[in-house]
Amino acid sequence: MAVVTTRQLLEAGMHFGHQTRRWNPKMRRFILGERNGIYIIDLNETLKGIESAYQFVRDLVARGGVLLFVGTKKQTQGPIATYAQACGMPYVNERWLGGMLTNFATISSRTGKLREYEAMERAGDFEAM
Repeated sequence: MAVVTTRQLLEAGMHFGHQTRRWNPKMRRFILGERNGIYIIDLNETLKGIESAYQFVRDLVARGGVLLFVGTKKQTQGPIATYAQACGMPYVNERWLGGMLTNFATISSRTGKLREYEAMERAGDFEAM
């Protein structure tokens, strides 16, 4: 059974791409054509990508893996939090900190230090300084 149909993608406007003056040549194979200065996206290729992503996520979760939900735009912040919390997964719906994936060891150590400072503040350790 399909996760989503071509009709649903059309109704959601998923076939509208960027303006023709703003494009990446690597995306050529996903572009069907152009209309009124906007690229028209090949929804068959989109469906293949959605199905592939769905299978990956399904298998990841079945193995007990963790999926990070990310959506920092205003219109996605609420749904990201709601759906991530509903399935017990982590999420980022505020500003994305640079290095969270590529430099996680440093970011993680710094958040540990922040927790330490917060505990010191609650204990009143800064009052004596």
